[in-house]
Amino acid sequence: MDLLTDILHEAGLKRRLLDLRSLDAQTPLQFPCEKSMGLHVVTRGRAYIHSASLREPIALEAGSVALMARGCTHVLSTSPNYDPAQVSSVTGDLAAIPLAYSPSPGTSTLISGAYQFWHDPVHALFREIPAWFVLDGQSLSKFHPLTLTIGLLEEELSKPSMGGQTIIYGLLDVIFTYLVREMVDQQGHARAGWSQGIADLQIRKAVTVMHEYPAQGWTLEELAKHAGLSRTLLAERFRRTMGDTPLSYLRTLRVQKAMTLLSEADHTLEHVARAVGFSDAFSFSKVFKKIVGQSPSDFRRQAKLDQASPWKMRAG
Repeated sequence: MDLLTDILHEAGLKRRLLDLRSLDAQTPLQFPCEKSMGLHVVTRGRAYIHSASLREPIALEAGSVALMARGCTHVLSTSPNYDPAQVSSVTGDLAAIPLAYSPSPGTSTLISGAYQFWHDPVHALFREIPAWFVLDGQSLSKFHPLTLTIGLLEEELSKPSMGGQTIIYGLLDVIFTYLVREMVDQQGHARAGWSQGIADLQIRKAVTVMHEYPAQGWTLEELAKHAGLSRTLLAERFRRTMGDTPLSYLRTLRVQKAMTLLSEADHTLEHVARAVGFSDAFSFSKVFKKIVGQSPSDFRRQAKLDQASPWKMRAG
């Protein structure tokens, strides 16, 4: 079981926009991304990220990558200041990468990807990650996986060939995954939370088996056996590293998986409840509303409304 892959899948994360852009001093770009995680890879020049949530702009040199972990409208410019009247908004659905691309001298270039959620995920990972996570290209070693992947991306863009668009999309997904992995690693050293918890190999065993079989009627004793710990030690270490209890984590995991089932099919609430490990629809609905803030029926109706209309990146 790959925990990160499972979490992103159950959160309904899907790539919705991929775009290659030139950035010049006259035309800052606005990215309306309220419902997305997103990233920007600067392949040439310099760029600055502006957002209402930032005290000051984030500077990105060539080779740097920024991950937006919480959706927000933001602007990219070539300088620390910009004229709002000159801003051009990036809109539309899945964009095509041109087969040949020759930026004008003096411009910056960046590749941007948006990874959309249909709903707000409730998994603990998404509560702990920072709003913006940046890796400075200058701080990465020559053979760091991200450095090599960005190099492949630049090579594919500068010398387009057959199958290039498939390769470019794939490389951007690789960059996104490496960024999330790096962020999880850094967060694990910072404070108690999901990232710190899975760094403990025995706690990770308990977490992994819950992800593999979320509907099983796990007890603390059974989880402790999988982790190779006593009940008392599992409970203590889980709370200390994860900031949660094993059974509370399991309830949230079940609700996250239920959100996927409610979004994708018209199963009865009783069916969904039992599929994710609850004994009946009543107890499931009670826990679901406490964690999500909506009843399962209201959540399903909203999910259908959201998915009935093509998603477009739009401001405010």
